[in-house]
Amino acid sequence: MTKIGIILGSTRPGRKGQAVAEWVAKAGAEQVPDAVFEIVDLADFALPLLDEPHPPAFGRYTKDHTRAWSEAVSAYDGFVFVTPEYNRSIPGALKNALDFVYTEWNNKAAGFVSYGMQGGARAVEHLRLILSELKVATVRSQVSLSLFGDFTTTNPAEPGAEFAPGPHQAQTLATMLGEVVAWSGALKPLRDGV
Repeated sequence: MTKIGIILGSTRPGRKGQAVAEWVAKAGAEQVPDAVFEIVDLADFALPLLDEPHPPAFGRYTKDHTRAWSEAVSAYDGFVFVTPEYNRSIPGALKNALDFVYTEWNNKAAGFVSYGMQGGARAVEHLRLILSELKVATVRSQVSLSLFGDFTTTNPAEPGAEFAPGPHQAQTLATMLGEVVAWSGALKPLRDGV
């Protein structure tokens, strides 16, 4: 069975991404029976700023936190990245986590659920570039959540806004999840070295 990790890309207290990641996991469980979806919370790994003496492509990890992260990333066939947009890009914690390992990302597929003032589109643009260098195939479909339209608040900068995605988002999410699972399966021979 295909295993998809839902990478929760923000570690900030009060982040909106937890509710978004849970929505993705629930939709995956209900709509894609031939795959398993699990939330991978970057906050659980407490990765410091990259502190390995060797380039990640060599796989010569010296720190326990790197080995734990390597094992987590290796366990999945594909990913859905749940990311906010911070200053027209991705959160620093997500970039750092991506940089910690290399071959563990290779020949896997990824989709995106982003959120922000403009739906997090610029964060996804940057994430696509980063992932291409890590040999991750990204699917075209993506979910872009607006802080104004998909969260219940009059001021999206205020904490406490509840996640309430518009009804049109569910179909986009289903399409993206199906693509990630299909591409993850198609890339399996490359991961297996066939």
